[in-house]
Amino acid sequence: QVQLVESGGGLVQTGGSLKLSCAASGSIFDSYVLGWFRQAPGKEREFVAAISRGGTAMIGEENNKGRYFISKDAAWGTVYLEMNNLNPEDTAVYYCAATGTGTMGMTATLRHYKYWGQGTQVTVSS
Repeated sequence: QVQLVESGGGLVQTGGSLKLSCAASGSIFDSYVLGWFRQAPGKEREFVAAISRGGTAMIGEENNKGRYFISKDAAWGTVYLEMNNLNPEDTAVYYCAATGTGTMGMTATLRHYKYWGQGTQVTVSS
């Protein structure tokens, strides 16, 4: 089992920045990838970014490349999502997720992520 706890969300004005953290515990070394997803009201949960245990990173949407940065600590216990130049379209609940033991490559596919945190709200005001 893997436990994930997100923090760092909040209310920010357009153009501002936030850095989300995801603290992972339990059998985290069974997970090859830690990722971030988000879900806005009335919309499906979507992939944001992911990073592998070896440090390979992937940002989902083209619009987010250059604004979003994902990183991890050396111990594979915490993953970060730095978000810059935020706009109201970034408003959503952001979830941290970890892949299961059957997934050994980078993935943006939601069903490959077996463990999920409770989410942290990010609200960007105009």
